[in-house]
Amino acid sequence: MLLPMLPTDSIFLSVESRQTPMHVGGLQLFQPSPDFGDVQSMFARLIRDDDVAPMFTKRATRSWRTAGQWAWEQDEQFDIEHHVRHNALPKPGRVLELLALCSRLHGTLLDRQRPLWELHVIEGLADGRFAVYFKIHHALVDGVSAQRLLQRILTPDPAVRNLPAPWATHPNSGGDGAPGSPTTVVREAIELTAEAAGLPSALLRTVNRGLREQSAPVSFSAPRSMFNVPITGSRRFAAQSWPLPRIKRIGESVGGTVNDVVLATCSGALRRYMQSLDALPDEPLIAMVPVALDLSGHPQGGNAVGAVMCNLGTHLDDPADRLNAVRQSMLQGKEALTELTPLQIVAMTGIGMSPLVLQGVPGVRGMFRPPFNLIISNVPGPRTPLYLNGARLDGLYPLSIPYHGQALNITCTSYSDVLAFGLTGCRRTVPHLQRLLGYLDDELAELERSA
Repeated sequence: MLLPMLPTDSIFLSVESRQTPMHVGGLQLFQPSPDFGDVQSMFARLIRDDDVAPMFTKRATRSWRTAGQWAWEQDEQFDIEHHVRHNALPKPGRVLELLALCSRLHGTLLDRQRPLWELHVIEGLADGRFAVYFKIHHALVDGVSAQRLLQRILTPDPAVRNLPAPWATHPNSGGDGAPGSPTTVVREAIELTAEAAGLPSALLRTVNRGLREQSAPVSFSAPRSMFNVPITGSRRFAAQSWPLPRIKRIGESVGGTVNDVVLATCSGALRRYMQSLDALPDEPLIAMVPVALDLSGHPQGGNAVGAVMCNLGTHLDDPADRLNAVRQSMLQGKEALTELTPLQIVAMTGIGMSPLVLQGVPGVRGMFRPPFNLIISNVPGPRTPLYLNGARLDGLYPLSIPYHGQALNITCTSYSDVLAFGLTGCRRTVPHLQRLLGYLDDELAELERSA
């Protein structure tokens, strides 16, 4: 049976190419307990779990039967052993080798003839830990949902064993009203019709704000930079964690949020990195920042996720000045979004990102200023320590999507009392990406001294 695919989901399949795989990923590091057993036994249990939810057995299809549109159909030849794989690191088994493996895995396209996901169990770390790398196409889920799926095999109780696999059937998985179901497609179409009348005035307000400042969902002031060029399919992934209390103290001292400090830390690190390559623009970099908004007091009610174009203040020498510029920009951006309905937020965000699609068209690349210079997102994660068959989760790192005109993506995820930075970039366009980790550490220390 064919299942309609939401237009927003089909975009990720339509723009995908060898140079721009459109999947998100996550890396988990585990410290085994004395009674954990071995990784091979855990892997064998995973591939024996044949209770697979429909979402994990559907594959994308497009033909005359779907009138040329993307749709979902169940894979009648689903093979769990294709999707769940066992890897071992080469010696000396450092985190460096682990990140190199994840870079290669993340740069490889998922097979469109099969369901669009993979899970890799990785052993061979010299310190005795093991890892799990999971990737899933953005047409199926977003980055936040991917992290939640991966956490299904985890529990706050170290004594619990043999939890269901992430792909196991769960209540309400794939039922009526689920993402992509016919009910959802029809309901969203009705909502689109109901609110479409307000889009022209919302667009006018958004464009006017974008012309006056950088903090609207649409920006016209992002400079050309080394990140805003066509990319290759080669990937480099770098990751590191910092104590969350350090970041919170800085935010509290200036009346800002954790996200403000994250953005200011990235701003200073990017400034140092680009200066080292003699590639820092005179104008400030603009970051596209996904934000979750509480619209409970809004006439439309509910919650919404939108995007703010944030002035990173990379033209400023002083770390405190950069933090203040970021804080003011984010306040203005959130204020701009609260003037819109949830649908208008999604529409304006889509319009703000639309020039990116043109970056994938030969002959058009480079003709327009970038809509923004990079994406920096901060995704809340588990607040308490978690375990996998008694093995403690030591680290949780997100991998995201570079694209033509967006050669670098920075995504952060909190876990327990740490904040993990995951940097995903085009290996050939963003050289020595790992140096950014050192610059992040330096900038955090500078912000502490200036706060």
